[in-house]
Amino acid sequence: MADSTTKHSDIELNVVQTRSTDTKDDLALARLGKKAVLKRRFGFLSILGFSCTVLITWEGSLVLFLVGFQNGGPAGVIYGYLVVWAGTVSVFMVLSELVSMAPTSGGQYHWVSMLAPRSSQKLLSYISGWLTLCGWLASLGSGAFLTGGLIQGLLMLCQPDTYVPKNWHVTLLYWAVIAFCVFINVAAGWLLPKFEGALLVLHILGFFAILIPLLVLGPKGDAKEIFTTFVNLGGWDSQGLSFCIGIMGSVFAFVGGDGPIHLSEEIHNAQVVVPRSIMAGIAINGSLGFAMILTVLFRLGDLDAVLEENPAFPFMAIFHRAVQSRSGAAVMASIVIVLTVSANVGFSASTSRICWAFARDRGLPGWRTLSKVSDRTSIPVYAVAFTSIVACLLALVNIGSMAAFNGVISMAIAGLFSSYLLTSSLLLYRRCTGAILPAIDAIDMDAPSITSDGMVRVFWGPWKLPGALGIANNIFACAYLTFVFFFSFWPSFAEVTPANMNWAVLVTGAIALLSTAYYLVWARKTYDGPVVETSTYNERRPSGTITSSKL
Repeated sequence: MADSTTKHSDIELNVVQTRSTDTKDDLALARLGKKAVLKRRFGFLSILGFSCTVLITWEGSLVLFLVGFQNGGPAGVIYGYLVVWAGTVSVFMVLSELVSMAPTSGGQYHWVSMLAPRSSQKLLSYISGWLTLCGWLASLGSGAFLTGGLIQGLLMLCQPDTYVPKNWHVTLLYWAVIAFCVFINVAAGWLLPKFEGALLVLHILGFFAILIPLLVLGPKGDAKEIFTTFVNLGGWDSQGLSFCIGIMGSVFAFVGGDGPIHLSEEIHNAQVVVPRSIMAGIAINGSLGFAMILTVLFRLGDLDAVLEENPAFPFMAIFHRAVQSRSGAAVMASIVIVLTVSANVGFSASTSRICWAFARDRGLPGWRTLSKVSDRTSIPVYAVAFTSIVACLLALVNIGSMAAFNGVISMAIAGLFSSYLLTSSLLLYRRCTGAILPAIDAIDMDAPSITSDGMVRVFWGPWKLPGALGIANNIFACAYLTFVFFFSFWPSFAEVTPANMNWAVLVTGAIALLSTAYYLVWARKTYDGPVVETSTYNERRPSGTITSSKL
């Protein structure tokens, strides 16, 4: 009887603690002028699973292995990965500070509105919103495309003599992946946290299921040759330039790290849990990815024979040559495919949330519809449907022209990293000028809401890097982002053709111009930055908190 009473008391205590945390989360949103309308389904472990399975760094390193190898060689792949890993850690430390300040699904465009000078606040925020949304749409499209290609590659592995690959096959598989993402995000939305938590286990166990057979059965490589051999198959003027271009393969393997940020309004204790999950996810994925890269390089064998067997996805040929069995290689490749499908579920969730948040703040055409949330499921169904339809329409480009479709998906790095760079630069300016108050002052009724130069006063959250260390990290993050943004527009080969051209500069420029034009003609009448629901704020704000009609 005593055990039953104790257990009942523990349950009641957990319920009280959860309600207390949710109240704190709602107050954090209310301080930003936002009403809590999404159900908080995610805890630390489930959002950590989301962070890891959205990044899928070790899986992405396998899929994108050839990008770094042709411009950099084995040594370039290793050292380039370490540079990217260090830069990614730095960037997401900055983004973790920002989400701890303002845990909102809007992410980058909301932070830009908080940090930018008031004279350019609306325009910079609006452009940032479009770049973020388009970057995530491109990530969703590229993820679904790669998954469709992987399934096609698996068919070629299992039926090398009978299956004839076609572009439209990949498009149909692409649509099937998107349909599965919609099902998990809408029809089984309650399942998403459990789905992501289970996939965290598969993400780690699957790593060892592939690593161990490769290490035991694969051909052994020479360590000195691997760590000292650089390759320049792109025909560039110098090995250094080739290395900088080849590093983009590792960059793409880390794309999606800000996914949990856009689910902030669905996470318990988001100001602390989101930063912790992001940094833990990068630490786990970075370690697993580096171990997988070293394993593949040491067990590569004859590269020419590997590329002859499977030029599109050489890792499948590496599996086959290691285990000497098509069935065994197919099982190993299937693990990678399952995890890339799961990554697309996360891409779909994050893309729909940034779409919903931007529509909530009247930044998109049709914002009245896109900002609606289902009363039954507390999920932005219209935003999920809209982003999925756009992704499906993008797949049609692949049927007509592979080069044109590559131009669309190349927007993933350029769009997201430009939004990171804008936000990080503004944060660096604000922290260097002392325009960010300690968290304790957020409830101080005497704290000024406007700085001396006319900018909105903001407050640190519970997660931040202190003093000079934070400034140094912020500077390094901006330098790294500038480097990646610049080289994200370069093609893989010096001799450019329509097929290998990197169209990211055209697509990114077009999006920036079109969003600016749309803003000047129409959106400036409806978009004023993040909308502040002052009635909600006044109802929930702690005593003494400043009320402002503008962020």
